[in-house]
Amino acid sequence: MAEHRYGLGNRGPAVAEIRSKLTQLGLLAAAPDQDLDPGAAVFDESVDRAVRQFQQQRGLTANGVVDAETYRVLDEARWRLGDRLLSFQAGHLLIGDDVATLQQRLLELGFGVDRVDGVYGPSTERAVKEFQRSVGAPPDGTCGPATFKALARLSPIVTGGRADALRESERIHRAGPQLPGKVVVIDPGHGGVDRGCFSHGLSEAEIAFDLASRIEGRLAATGVRVFLTRGRDTSPDEAERARFANETRGDLVVSLHVDEHPSPEAGGVATYYYGTVGDDDMRSTLGERFAGLVQREVVARTDLRDCRTHAKTWDLLRYTKMPAVRIELGYVTNAGDALRLSDPGFRDVVAEAIVVAVQRVYLPPDMDSPTGVLQLGQLIR
Repeated sequence: MAEHRYGLGNRGPAVAEIRSKLTQLGLLAAAPDQDLDPGAAVFDESVDRAVRQFQQQRGLTANGVVDAETYRVLDEARWRLGDRLLSFQAGHLLIGDDVATLQQRLLELGFGVDRVDGVYGPSTERAVKEFQRSVGAPPDGTCGPATFKALARLSPIVTGGRADALRESERIHRAGPQLPGKVVVIDPGHGGVDRGCFSHGLSEAEIAFDLASRIEGRLAATGVRVFLTRGRDTSPDEAERARFANETRGDLVVSLHVDEHPSPEAGGVATYYYGTVGDDDMRSTLGERFAGLVQREVVARTDLRDCRTHAKTWDLLRYTKMPAVRIELGYVTNAGDALRLSDPGFRDVVAEAIVVAVQRVYLPPDMDSPTGVLQLGQLIR
């Protein structure tokens, strides 16, 4: 299943499984006749609509195609808290909606979880152990029937706000406004034999690496420690990039990409942060703020169309422990965007906009500047 893509017109047992998962989530009406004969299951327009709705809710690309990523998230969505034992398993992390529910519940009760992301990692294990100690249960970090019951008995001690957002804000406050000593990870998309988007003589991988180098130099001049997730001739996958960022103990991550589209009219800049949409809303509050700062600074300093900020659950955004932003800087398939992207002066302007956005993340309101005003020279002391 993980190696295939399913969309309109496909048939067979895999489609029956997709239909079953969508039905379980309440996104698709049951089809008893197809349930009885998996081989006859059809990926029809109703399935297409349900898949697009699910993708939209979960911060995936809403194209109606069930690829490996969409299938994985569909599978994660089937779990409800109490369906299975939950514990930290290094090298084989438990992932699912039940973990996200557990994390949200722990946060509401005042126990520290880095982020509500549905991944049972070390942070969630520590929070579970703290909770178990508080209720007199063996602190083994495994969430089983006794822990589930204890969670259900207790009322939240935090209401009217999000505890994880408060923790993120406090972390930024403690870090102080100065850039020297901060650690920023720059992620040039694609690389090596993977050129990414290509049009008008421009390669996404080359643009991203060049822009990363320009940002690296400017950040280093302000005293920031900078790490790149890849060299010019390598192309790690998103999980490897996220693992590298976490190992550096970075404060922020900026992932650099450009886009493409069958229509040559499509163009503009968009930024993305970790999050979902809907009743199960999960997001990085600081990541959302950082994305907004990057978007506004780039739009204010260039004439790229404003395609706004959006929540996504791509692996790099999800698995990084620090706020991460992905920027899609124009469309190489758009003649105007391609002309801008080919200009070194334009890339310099974008690099400065991103550096300024990094600084503004740490500035309190009384020290902040209006969008498009702060200059690099003011950051170098």
